[in-house]
Amino acid sequence: MTDMAFNDRSTPLSLLTTRRSGKPRDLIAPGPRPDELTRMLNIAARTPDHGKLAPWRFVIVPPQARGKLAEVITAAYRAERPQAGATEIAALEQFAHQAPDLVVVLSSPRTDSHIPLWEQELSAGAACMNLLHAVHAMGYAGGWLTGWPAFSDAVRDAFGAASERIVGFVFIGTPGRPLDERPRPDMDRIVSTWKG
Repeated sequence: MTDMAFNDRSTPLSLLTTRRSGKPRDLIAPGPRPDELTRMLNIAARTPDHGKLAPWRFVIVPPQARGKLAEVITAAYRAERPQAGATEIAALEQFAHQAPDLVVVLSSPRTDSHIPLWEQELSAGAACMNLLHAVHAMGYAGGWLTGWPAFSDAVRDAFGAASERIVGFVFIGTPGRPLDERPRPDMDRIVSTWKG
């Protein structure tokens, strides 16, 4: 499948069949216009959501705020790991500056609801995936990353409350180099038929 055209938008099934994320470090301008990003987020919000709770939030990090994001991430990392070397810190700074656009997706569960927390968290993951689908359907490429910043309470606190969690950092732009395929699972290993 090395000759595959990725993110083929000719039909919905073609797009799903050929969907391929872009590596955030390889995403360049142009990114989506503000109205396109709004449309992507509207599509992302059309996700399965038991109880109609919208147990997720989207936080846009504009280009002019990326330096502050790098400060938040590196300060949190240094507080947790004071022995961190220059290479580690440089990688975290680079993380914050990837791609033209960035949306932080948060799981924002409604703890007062009877809907199980797990279902609300699954819905937040589905919202993240819907965002990627919208990005690719509109002719851009996106990459959903977590990494150390997604699991840092200090980084999370910059975006939300203690009850929330970072689902992912969704970086959006235009591929700066051709997308390449990644290994896919062996379908015989992950699909079975229950025989009762």
